[in-house]
Amino acid sequence: MTNVAFSIDSTRLDEDYSPLPNSRITTNFANLARGEKRQENLRNTFTMIDDRLNELAHRDNADGARYSVELDIISVSVDIDGEGLGDAVPLIEVLQTTIVDQLTGERLEGIVGNNFSSYVRDYDFSILLPAHAAHPGADGLPEDFGDLHGQLFKAFLRSDAYARRFSKSPVICLSVSSSQSYHRTENEHPVLGVEYRQSAYSATDAYFEKMGMRVRFFLPPCSAAPLAFYHLGALTGDYSDLELAATIGTMETFQKIYRPEIYAANHTAGDTYRPSLTNPDFTRTPITYDREERSRLALEQGKFAEEYFIEPHRAALAEWSADFASRDLALQGGRS
Repeated sequence: MTNVAFSIDSTRLDEDYSPLPNSRITTNFANLARGEKRQENLRNTFTMIDDRLNELAHRDNADGARYSVELDIISVSVDIDGEGLGDAVPLIEVLQTTIVDQLTGERLEGIVGNNFSSYVRDYDFSILLPAHAAHPGADGLPEDFGDLHGQLFKAFLRSDAYARRFSKSPVICLSVSSSQSYHRTENEHPVLGVEYRQSAYSATDAYFEKMGMRVRFFLPPCSAAPLAFYHLGALTGDYSDLELAATIGTMETFQKIYRPEIYAANHTAGDTYRPSLTNPDFTRTPITYDREERSRLALEQGKFAEEYFIEPHRAALAEWSADFASRDLALQGGRS
């Protein structure tokens, strides 16, 4: 039987951060940390994150500077049958927030997840999906699309490595999709804001569902557009308002830099909202970001995953994936 094991490395993301040789350069934070303005980019990014956190966490925070966020890059490696594969291909990268209370000196563990990057996801969307679409008569998604990625993610969350490091399930916070419409509801949360519902299920939603994650959409106070929160448990019950505020501050900042047409728009989403990357009415941040390079490198890193992870271990991964799917099905059945 094929055995899969996970290991975790942590790297502090601050104004002195430089991407490691094996880091996915398509990640928001790695892209910002390159070039002549790398330190200025990161310094401005953290100022924006802290300002937004304090805006949301305004109780007992008269000067608007009580809290700050520290970020660690969590790099997850996978090892197949003890072959040391973790040294060759990092599987996943996410961000861990820590909230520092400047008034009391207390350091509070925040949410892990936030940003989400994956070599296997690059392979699925940049290699596998275009190859499938190129076949005559191809329709929809490839068979079993996202299955391996989802099973690897679930296995990581159930691993001893995850349990030793994190006390709660992750929350992944992404941009809403420009291919969907979103409709305002009457439900409102003090930090997450007004909840929106989408008009249809997206390919991204289906992909994250295979990871065991559901999605809810919220427009935080004073935000221009809703954010998509992918989660496992109770989004509004499992996390404190301060934890959620740190995630919003972090990810809304990255989205303002990466997708200013949506998140730095000069108008706020209405009752019915359709995001647009061609919206001309927005205000750019002072932070340099190479969005074209980010898209191009996704293909290169998908090829890297194919060469060093998918192809050399295809048979072992197929055996493990089938076995894990059977055990996961039995586990879900036991919970129903």
